[in-house]
Amino acid sequence: MRQEHLEAAVPVGADPRRYARVLAQAHEAALSGARPPTAPRPVIGASWQRMRLLGLDPDHGRDDPPLPEAELEARRRGSGLADALPILRGGLISVAEEAAHIMVVVDGDARVLWRDGSAAVRHRADRLGFTEGASWHENRVGTNAIGTALVARRPMQVYSAEHYVRSHHAWTCAAAPLHDPRDGRLLGVVDLSGPAATVHASTLALVDAVARLAESQLRNAHLAELERLRAATLPALAKVDGRALVTDEHGWVAAVSGLAPVDRVTLPAGCGAGQAWLPAFGTCRLEPVPGGWLVRLAERDEGEPVPTTAVLDVRSPRECVLTVTGESGAWSYRLSPRHAEMLYVLARHRDGRSAAELALDLFGDPERTVTVRAEMSRLRRRLGGILARRPYRFADDIDVVFQQPDEPDLVLPHSTAPAIRGRG
Repeated sequence: MRQEHLEAAVPVGADPRRYARVLAQAHEAALSGARPPTAPRPVIGASWQRMRLLGLDPDHGRDDPPLPEAELEARRRGSGLADALPILRGGLISVAEEAAHIMVVVDGDARVLWRDGSAAVRHRADRLGFTEGASWHENRVGTNAIGTALVARRPMQVYSAEHYVRSHHAWTCAAAPLHDPRDGRLLGVVDLSGPAATVHASTLALVDAVARLAESQLRNAHLAELERLRAATLPALAKVDGRALVTDEHGWVAAVSGLAPVDRVTLPAGCGAGQAWLPAFGTCRLEPVPGGWLVRLAERDEGEPVPTTAVLDVRSPRECVLTVTGESGAWSYRLSPRHAEMLYVLARHRDGRSAAELALDLFGDPERTVTVRAEMSRLRRRLGGILARRPYRFADDIDVVFQQPDEPDLVLPHSTAPAIRGRG
């Protein structure tokens, strides 16, 4: 469950119009390189810095024509968001119409898939190019609630001159990310946008609450799929000699035989039938079943192949991946933002970190060891012998390779961890 602090764009008790003027002064100072009279919120300041590094035009952004209708329809079908759309519409459209807003749903590439709400605001959005098929990525339209939420991986409200591109200063937006419960993949964002004068502190909380309901709907649909897979494969599983389990295509376990229950296993990249090495179980044999895999566990062999190289790829702010290779092949594990931070720190400290040191690295507080131990336990269940403990570290015989952006500010841009942002 998400635990983010929802930070409103306008400070409590501040007059929105007066605060918009303060933001405009800070924006102009930031663009000119002068010292701003008031510093923007850290998440906004970090986004402005990324835009300056990209050389984005603060007056017009970067032109990017909307998708053709056929491609837009294909993206809608493949987005994974269609099942969540009724809840998003049911929770937000009436509010959008009454509050002079529009509801916008974008995919993980920040392409606008659906747009509903106030007709008058839709017309204003048309003039801005904020239409179905348009890209609302930071690198196209600058700092905005949609694109910045995709990078920061958290709910965002952006008001007036917090937008990097000046033509967006007349707007206020509140957006919350939507994740796939099967693999944690960031599916996209749901957003409420409207004239800046309509800004309200409760908008962000509403959007985030509806996004959580939509994710719950996706989670329930996934649980129903697992139950159908379990019912369909139990007869075949009952005939298997030895230890075995049935998973869906994402590694979620529907049923087990001969071993303790487990929620999920990490499957190889490009999973196919035949022998494979799984972090939690070692050498296994995978056999396809409708909707997933029958995984037969081999008896443990002290001489079985072990992984030799781990590639930590944090080049994309949307998707950080750990790829492990060895004699038995390769597999990839998509990392959550927190797990990406932890592995980044461990890769930088090959001699290891204690729970207190990791807590200081990640939170600036050495007392938060309970959180660190819980997350490391989850990681070690997924990654098996890749990680060692006492202290926490990559196993000594693993060669760790980094793939990261050249600019430090673009490394895990969602992160506020002191060890990553250069404060630890």
